[in-house]
Amino acid sequence: MPPRTVAVHAGQLLQPVAGGIGRYVRSLLGALPGTGVTPVAFAAGARPDGLGATWVDLGWPPAPARYELWHRLRRPLVRAPGEVLHATSLAVPPAGGRPLVVTVHDLVFLRQPEHLTPRGVSFHRRGLDLARRDAAAVVVPTAWGRDDLLREGFAADRVHVAHHGVEVGPDPGPAATQEVLGRLGVREPFVLFASTIEPRKGAVDLVGAHAAVRAARPDLDLQLVMAGPAGWGEPPDLDRPGVVVLGKVGDPELEVLYRRALALAHPARYEGFGMQVAEAMARGCPVVTTDAACLPEVAGGAADLVPVGDVEALGAALLRLVEDEGHRAERSAAGAARAAAFTWEASARAHAEAYAAAAEGVGATGRRV
Repeated sequence: MPPRTVAVHAGQLLQPVAGGIGRYVRSLLGALPGTGVTPVAFAAGARPDGLGATWVDLGWPPAPARYELWHRLRRPLVRAPGEVLHATSLAVPPAGGRPLVVTVHDLVFLRQPEHLTPRGVSFHRRGLDLARRDAAAVVVPTAWGRDDLLREGFAADRVHVAHHGVEVGPDPGPAATQEVLGRLGVREPFVLFASTIEPRKGAVDLVGAHAAVRAARPDLDLQLVMAGPAGWGEPPDLDRPGVVVLGKVGDPELEVLYRRALALAHPARYEGFGMQVAEAMARGCPVVTTDAACLPEVAGGAADLVPVGDVEALGAALLRLVEDEGHRAERSAAGAARAAAFTWEASARAHAEAYAAAAEGVGATGRRV
């Protein structure tokens, strides 16, 4: 049986850019009560808007100073109720005698450290060491992520796979759709990029591929819509014909963009899950992504895959979707069917199983550890 209450670290929700981890935390907190687990969210700061879970403000010191103290001194202790403590990222709090569960989203800081700051690499390495040493259970979003952790010496019995879920908003309807597109300066046809704009996400590759498609089909005047905040690293030159840079957009706007895009292009060099791929597929938007890391697993054969960094192949895949209506329709239907497997209810159940295993001292296979 899972524990009745779990203390869940929600500090990512207080970051200026909550990102994919923030979406994960918020969605998990909403879905856990359906499994019989009551989450108690904690962080050093005031409750975020719209959060329904019980909230504990840890007070001073705030992050990131608090995170450094957690990692270096294992203090201060977390004063939040819960039979199990869940670190939802590699900011790993001291569990204070409770079983600890840690979510490891990816190992990009080991596999491609050039895509992070030196400080970020060091911080995440320490968090991973603490997870390896202290966690009774570890949660990963894909089977690929599990296998990657096993290569780093984690015991297979302690690693639980819990795919992320996908939430689909209501169809905005024609009038609202046209209002949003007009307000954003977007016109059809367009290819969508929905991520932080940084080297790890392949933004430079996509700009080059888009230029090739425009050269091949100048009659279409195809737009490339970049929806997402600036990330880490040198920003690419986006002052190109047909490129529309929106910055961060809200969920209602993103709903329209997913539904009206000719395709989502996600040419990432590394991902722990690739939420944008699942979100686009759930709305029937064809996807072109890379063969990197977990992306083939998430796509499940329903997306067009290209080699990492291959601008020519990326352009060819986009051009095929532009020109081949039958292929677009097939990818749309296949993607929607694939994305139906990703629900937050199923993810919450997998988390509850990890909590139960941690509380009972057994591994993912049921063997006592």
